[in-house]
Amino acid sequence: EWRGLLMGSDHFASAMINNTDKKLRNLFVAPSLTFFNRTHPLYPLSFYSADSEKPHTMVVASTGAGKTDYLFRRCQGRVFYTLPFQASINAMYFRLGKDLKKENPNLNIKLLHAASSLIETEDGDREDIILQKHIGSSIKVLTPYQLAGVAFGSKGFEAMILDLKGCDIILDEVHTYSGVSQAIVLKIVAVLKSIGCRLHIGTATMPSILYDKIIAILGQENVLETKLTEQELNDYDRHTIHKIKERNDSDTVIKNAIESGQKVLVVCNKIATAQQVYQNLKTKFPNVDSLLLHSRFKRKDRKQRENDLLGLDSNGESTNKFNTSNKACLVVSTQVVEVSLDISFDLMITECAPMDAMIQRFGRINRKRNELTIGKTKPVYVIAPPEGIKEARPYNPEILKNSYDVLPDNAVLHERELQQKIDSVFTTIDFLKIEEHAVFKENGKWSIPPLTNGSAWLMEILEIDSVVCIVESDIDDYMNLPFNKRMGFEIPTRYFSV
Repeated sequence: EWRGLLMGSDHFASAMINNTDKKLRNLFVAPSLTFFNRTHPLYPLSFYSADSEKPHTMVVASTGAGKTDYLFRRCQGRVFYTLPFQASINAMYFRLGKDLKKENPNLNIKLLHAASSLIETEDGDREDIILQKHIGSSIKVLTPYQLAGVAFGSKGFEAMILDLKGCDIILDEVHTYSGVSQAIVLKIVAVLKSIGCRLHIGTATMPSILYDKIIAILGQENVLETKLTEQELNDYDRHTIHKIKERNDSDTVIKNAIESGQKVLVVCNKIATAQQVYQNLKTKFPNVDSLLLHSRFKRKDRKQRENDLLGLDSNGESTNKFNTSNKACLVVSTQVVEVSLDISFDLMITECAPMDAMIQRFGRINRKRNELTIGKTKPVYVIAPPEGIKEARPYNPEILKNSYDVLPDNAVLHERELQQKIDSVFTTIDFLKIEEHAVFKENGKWSIPPLTNGSAWLMEILEIDSVVCIVESDIDDYMNLPFNKRMGFEIPTRYFSV
């Protein structure tokens, strides 16, 4: 604990030099979150009471039910808000900054992920960019993997403990984690509970087996469990599912949708497939606005594409692009579009994915809720899964088959039936044994010797993007740029791919 205080202080003073005193005034300040006390008939959770003496929260609700507001209403102090994907983290960072500014004119909100130094703060304060990873911010928006260093003893974990201790931690979209990521999230839940954090977990779809595991760690008597009623769930039937055998079966569907001015979203499971599909559609519809989005662009190009997809400028005003466009458009994406990107398209063609992931994808279609859209559905076309292990990657072919089988065909997907469908697909979960690599053990004790660091096992097991590439034509520009500008030219990739 004391080492964490010394590290945090040393790094802060080193970063700020002569401005330390000025920046200290805004540290360890709990934000005002009364903004989230708003109510609206379209968001049923806005009428649910968030008052409870129970420290932790588990809320299961449909996309667009007001989960995020509810989770923030449960917070009492400084907040760490986590989401799994960079695009959704960026969007949430700007959303919170805009929503909370009136009541928090000096809000100390920070963003933390692999490319967060590319994000310009509203006033262009370069010191704020330097301070992104430092302690004491009122709200920090980040991925759970940044928190995982605490459980695995990564470099600087003591300072992170100091920063996290006693704070509110929102783990949103928990259902999107699979395999080893689920095991790591469970370990994070355990270690954060042990240092006095209040955990608030939000999900649209979660296998009961994972839900029960989290409740067991937190203790059921300590958790405020919130779910929508069956009647409320009925108002969230938004999609009519059509099963198709192969991609070519969707050609006429896309053509008709484009001709009628609809916004079409095509989701692929692999980058190479997305690239090929995009080129084919671009050739067929050369005059239609189109966009390709995946994780292997130059960072600055991906950021621009995400902004174009959202169709909003830095002030949240419409740019009339894609999501906010009033005319036909085509977007081809990989899984990066699944989580927390606030877009609403008219029609989807998607490759089959695990049931929980598909439900997330479907949430990008017919997302906007108003009096005119409630009770009306829009079409989603799901391509039958391949049978081979190699062709099914990155997913398990058996999970894909089971997920495809439980989907209705030419019929409405009922929200009230989603839990049963998910549980029928995910009958067991392999909670990988990560105990030997964690410095925080199941018995609640720390195993790491004082004043030492843990291993890089976390980076290795997650296959985190550990190398970056640049294109040859950028070499001269790259070598002459400062660090944060260089990042924009970098293409994150995995070590084994090069």
